[in-house]
Amino acid sequence: MYPQSVDSDTGPAEIEPIIAFRDVSKWFGNVIGLNKLSVRIAPGITGLLGPNGAGKSTLLQLATGQLLPSKGTVEVLGQRTWNNPALNRSIGLCPEQDALYEWMTGVDFLVTCARLGGMSRTQARQASERALETVGMTRHGNRIVAGYSKGMRQRTKLAQSLVHDPRVLFLDEPLTGTDPVARHDLMDIIQRLAEAGKSILISSHVLHEVEAITSNIILLNHGRLLAHGHIRKIRDLMDQHPHRIVLVCKDCRALAAGLIQWPPVESIHLQGCDQFLMVETRQPDVFYAGLPQLALQTNQQITEMYSQDDNLEAVFRYLVPT
Repeated sequence: MYPQSVDSDTGPAEIEPIIAFRDVSKWFGNVIGLNKLSVRIAPGITGLLGPNGAGKSTLLQLATGQLLPSKGTVEVLGQRTWNNPALNRSIGLCPEQDALYEWMTGVDFLVTCARLGGMSRTQARQASERALETVGMTRHGNRIVAGYSKGMRQRTKLAQSLVHDPRVLFLDEPLTGTDPVARHDLMDIIQRLAEAGKSILISSHVLHEVEAITSNIILLNHGRLLAHGHIRKIRDLMDQHPHRIVLVCKDCRALAAGLIQWPPVESIHLQGCDQFLMVETRQPDVFYAGLPQLALQTNQQITEMYSQDDNLEAVFRYLVPT
């Protein structure tokens, strides 16, 4: 049985979505790319997550007007995306595919893209230099693209999506293949773009990378929406799965004896040579609120506490069938 989708959107209804999919399906012959997808994406950074083949690229292609939906409507900034060239001035796409012009310098590549978008030569040059500065590529702009590293190529693709100063950015796997330093730098750039007012939809299948950028996610699998909203709210809605909390304490056995009698606690596991406890509860709010009092009553000192389920790995594990 396919898991029921979860939507934790609780924001004010008056906030207009930047991106809206309404009952959207996309078929490629007998293959379903997206299946009855309805989602409203608010301003800010949203992570688009799912395994390979989940429908992430199809969603991005629909949102950027590259594909016509088989059914339903797709809007960005309140406008239909298909056959709408005017909308292209307000959106930017950093594609997963590497399609740079190898014989050009980085700045010439950007100038060419800007000119294709209708800018004058002077405007294109100025916009290209600004985009290179934004992505930290100013000193490499006059080098031939063929000599760029993977991280530099990704930055150049990102600069291409920024050259016309769009309001909305679509980033398709922008961190793929980059080394740890380049990845960290790109994540920092993306966060700064959001702080500057850009709305960003970033796709990835690497959960911890997206979690470092945003807490708001869309989770797809087999073309269907599994979850949309804040990671923690989504996790809290999945009552069929116990919430796992780790407690590090001085005398874990004594604390466990007190916890096992407490109604919110479903199970307790001593781990790490009795150095910490794994507690499972379906009432995390009640547990967190009452734990300090219980620790005082049992005269036990808890030195550290953290949840193993307030992250994307947990959401992905529970919602995506294996």
